[in-house]
Amino acid sequence: MQKYVITIARGFGSGGKEIGVKLAERLGIPCYEQQILKMASETSGINEALFNLADEKVFVQDRLKGLPFNYVVEPSDKRFTSNNNLFNIQSQIIKQLAGEMSFVVIGKCADYVLRDFCNVASFYIEAPRADCVASITKKMGVTEAEAHRLIAKTDKYRADYYKYYTKGNYWTNPVNYDMTLNSARVGRDRCVDVMESYVKAKFGL
Repeated sequence: MQKYVITIARGFGSGGKEIGVKLAERLGIPCYEQQILKMASETSGINEALFNLADEKVFVQDRLKGLPFNYVVEPSDKRFTSNNNLFNIQSQIIKQLAGEMSFVVIGKCADYVLRDFCNVASFYIEAPRADCVASITKKMGVTEAEAHRLIAKTDKYRADYYKYYTKGNYWTNPVNYDMTLNSARVGRDRCVDVMESYVKAKFGL
């Protein structure tokens, strides 16, 4: 069977991860998010905590100062923990997987990383702020004010990360994706239905 990759970018609180997990289950393929960071750590020998620290954020090199020596597994050359190198390592993992298997990947600029691959379907999931706030307050047990703060903060660092590594492209630009979906209007389960139908039509599954 043809190998294919589904990339999902998502606004915080839109349900993009939930939708991605359900889609992967429906299609019988893995869904990767934090697992990419673990694989990148195992491949590079760099502590997974550094990949987590820089996950979908523009990493500040100064944050390494004061960390214990063994925070980074040998080799401890600072070049190994630069912004670009952490991104490049996880990008190579995503590209390698794309040549070996079918999977869903959440975030990680994967639509951009795999832009030259023909076996990719990319989606962007978003929802109105009120719906995202309602989702976050229920899921995380925080106040509406805190949910607003978390959404603004998370979406900003995701947007900055995307812009930085795509050399100025915008995370919400619809031309980056095969399809954008409003999970509040469509419904999260119906988003899965729509995406499954599209993937099957695109790849002839």
